[in-house]
Amino acid sequence: MKQKQTAGVLSQREAAPGIFDMWIETSLAAEAVPGQFICVYPRDRSTLLPRPISVCETDGQKGRLRVVYRVAGAGTREFSGYGPGEKISIMGMLGNGFPLEAGLSLKQKEKDVFLIGGGIGIPPLVELAKRLRAESIRIILGYRDGELFLKEDLEKYGRVYVATQDGSAGTRGNVMDVLAQEALEAGVIYACGPMPMLRAVKTYALEQGILAYLSLEERMACGVGACLGCVAKTTRPDAHSHVNNARICTEGPVFEAREVDI
Repeated sequence: MKQKQTAGVLSQREAAPGIFDMWIETSLAAEAVPGQFICVYPRDRSTLLPRPISVCETDGQKGRLRVVYRVAGAGTREFSGYGPGEKISIMGMLGNGFPLEAGLSLKQKEKDVFLIGGGIGIPPLVELAKRLRAESIRIILGYRDGELFLKEDLEKYGRVYVATQDGSAGTRGNVMDVLAQEALEAGVIYACGPMPMLRAVKTYALEQGILAYLSLEERMACGVGACLGCVAKTTRPDAHSHVNNARICTEGPVFEAREVDI
């Protein structure tokens, strides 16, 4: 159930230039599903709207939730200045999350599960990797440069492959270049990242006949489906509105690749 509450900042550090890693104390941690997000409300009233931030990791028993975000404007710049003990206003849990059971019904020869993340789409993969029960997890990460935030976290759960745009680490290029270079084959794909990456992953999955789940990144105003500001085109009409649209913040952010027209 969505609820707005006051949370406490436990810690925060800069994980890479402009990328901040924050743990907060909140009862929402107990109900979080990998792929969901929270909205964080700036104190500065001039910024008006809350900022959606994906959940990176949770500890439900201790009531702790981790978010990793990029400073992109006034709101996230304000968040980056928060320190331990400060109070913040959040709303959650929001969105539908990744279906964890998708990786369980694979045939023996298709045991590899791919987690593909690009840029600030990498954080949601941490909790996903923790909770998946798969024989083999391969994690393909795309970065701009050699600032490989969260790489060590993800190495605990599977083999990690890296692509960088500038060639400073791993494969020069993007995540699709890694798939080609390493000749990797998957049974199911979970992906989160910028739209060009997700389009490429969808094309690859359809060509190879692979089940794929995509977490769409989009600017959001309300985060609860009221403003219709984060609509994605779908391949089938919505049962209620009878149009080929879905709200990313409520029906998503995770969609089966064949369901969305991207």
